[in-house]
Amino acid sequence: MEIRNAAKQAQYHAWFHHNGADGFITIAKKTEQGHFRQYHYKPEELAQQLTRWLGEDVFFSQNTFFRPKRGIENIRQLRSLYVDLDFYLFNYDPSWVMGKLEHEFYGESIPEPNLIIFSGQGIVLIWLLEPLPYKALPLWQAVQNYLLAKLQDLGGDPKAADAARVFRIAGSTNSKNGAEVYAEYRHDYRYELRQIQSDYLPELNDEINPPKKKRTGRKNKVAQLFTTYKLHYARLLDLVKLVELRDFEVTGERELICFLYRYWLCCYTNDPTEALNQTMTLNLQFTVPLTLKEVERATRSAEKAWKARNNEEANRIAIEKGYPGAGYNISNKKLINWLDVTEEEQKLLQTIIGPGEKKRRNTEYQREKRRDQGVKTREEYLQQEQEKTQDKLSMLREALEDNPQVKGKALVSLIY
Repeated sequence: MEIRNAAKQAQYHAWFHHNGADGFITIAKKTEQGHFRQYHYKPEELAQQLTRWLGEDVFFSQNTFFRPKRGIENIRQLRSLYVDLDFYLFNYDPSWVMGKLEHEFYGESIPEPNLIIFSGQGIVLIWLLEPLPYKALPLWQAVQNYLLAKLQDLGGDPKAADAARVFRIAGSTNSKNGAEVYAEYRHDYRYELRQIQSDYLPELNDEINPPKKKRTGRKNKVAQLFTTYKLHYARLLDLVKLVELRDFEVTGERELICFLYRYWLCCYTNDPTEALNQTMTLNLQFTVPLTLKEVERATRSAEKAWKARNNEEANRIAIEKGYPGAGYNISNKKLINWLDVTEEEQKLLQTIIGPGEKKRRNTEYQREKRRDQGVKTREEYLQQEQEKTQDKLSMLREALEDNPQVKGKALVSLIY
């Protein structure tokens, strides 16, 4: 195919997926050494820049980032869900897989995808979403994991289920077999994430909109995972925020920060290789970074703990003991102590906070709640009472001037 036609395919694919997007889109190309060379573009720049990239092994991000750095902590907009089907690993025939999806899955256990990327070996199913902010990531991950679980028997790849994932773009070539990458466009309706959740994961309704009266009893497995994802993601954001608050001067805590970052990222991406790569990238931002060998060695146990967390028996035992699951379950008290988090820093974090900060936030919440209910502030109350007193004194003076002979209770009775 001529490069001009390949460019048109790529441009249309990018437009169909990211039309109206906000934030940076990552374009990545594999080098001969197997590493990614990455650049980041605004949506209006992407079409023009794509022609420079086309060729072998070109990928682009499925969601956007608020800064030019690919990572789940930098998500700007969640724009799609996806499942990478490596059915060739099972020697399944592509036409059989497509037929099975059409007749047994679409509209039954999963929605119909917007487009399908034929990547040269397997296929990638893409569901486009009405754009969502990063705060929706825990719910996004829960729905993403649901789709993956439903398609696991067809080769669903658990290592391609994080929000920072890149996939091949139409018009490029897969260097493994020389096959052209192309896309099949099925419909342009963008799904609402909450609607997919409501239709296919109704057990999460109480987690998203808790009932006024808290229900007793053990949560189901999906709800537990959803809650755990929320906690891990919030702590991951807190860790990055803490590094930024310290202007990347974290020499005394480098190993610990890298360890926690790698562990929480493993939990979120289910891809230890990607987690290690992003941990090394974070380390390079420190004012005095560790060597790459030191990063790998200092954080090796993080991957081991993640593997334990994905062990069914280990999780069963941990949950029975009252933990969210296997792996590391580090308390806020320990995190604050280990990282020496100050009270001022805690005010800018989401979950790594102590009792004092928690109490301050609760007091502020209750104060705002009273304001919403029309209850006056203390200052407003005192001002109102002072004005009442002034009014009474003024009325008393007027009554005294009009009735100088009246005194005591009789005088007071004249003003009521």
